[in-house]
Amino acid sequence: MIELKAKDYSQATALLKQVPFNTWFAQAVLQGLSPGRVFVDQLEHPEACYIQSAYGMSILCGESHTPEFLEALTGYLGNEHKQRVEREWLQVYPDSWNVLLRRLAEDGPVEENTRVNFTFNRAFFQSLVDQSSSMQCEIVAIDEKLFHEFDGAVVPRHFWKNADQFVAAGAGFCVLEQGRPVSVAFSAYRVENCLEIGIETVKEARGNGYAIQASIALIHYCLEHHLEPVWACRRENEGSYQLAQKLGFVPTLCIPYYLLKP
Repeated sequence: MIELKAKDYSQATALLKQVPFNTWFAQAVLQGLSPGRVFVDQLEHPEACYIQSAYGMSILCGESHTPEFLEALTGYLGNEHKQRVEREWLQVYPDSWNVLLRRLAEDGPVEENTRVNFTFNRAFFQSLVDQSSSMQCEIVAIDEKLFHEFDGAVVPRHFWKNADQFVAAGAGFCVLEQGRPVSVAFSAYRVENCLEIGIETVKEARGNGYAIQASIALIHYCLEHHLEPVWACRRENEGSYQLAQKLGFVPTLCIPYYLLKP
């Protein structure tokens, strides 16, 4: 596996464009919008690439016949040399890679899950807004202070290089409960005219509808700025899966989603 320098990330663009599902996180890495690493099987005319985001998502795409790449890839996926110290979530294309991943899943270092891609139904969303307009809560835009202060697994600082970049190119909204930030919806990735949504609610404030209200504010922002709101999640994440549908997102594609264990 040959790691590319940032200036050469464009070599992986054509391979990524072949993937028929949501790859905004990987595109953000290739365009330098989000931190990550890119590996290829060969420097001249690469046939396969492995794109990692700093957040812990990755994608393997293309088809390689380079023995050195396949050996190194198999070793990494199986964590033979214990080089992976954090968990990682992997998508693959084409489907032929599933044979390798499922074999590794039998041995323990890999666990298969399911990732769901959604499409946005604007009419359904508008009906939801009409129904929920009576709910009152304080919602503010995420600024530099909230960027640093709001903590959790899915928060803006895990997806953006710094607060300045997020404030300039991202977007997000936070629900306050008695002045305390309790729920956020934000742009995890913003590429071209698409904005992929990330959400987080502090544990003790869940169940109050705050995530819906923060998400509604962000979706309104998308529509006002001619952006397509994007949602994807693990099918096993029941909370995110159900919330997406309440907001007007319709499940359209399910693909294997592999947890690479540290």
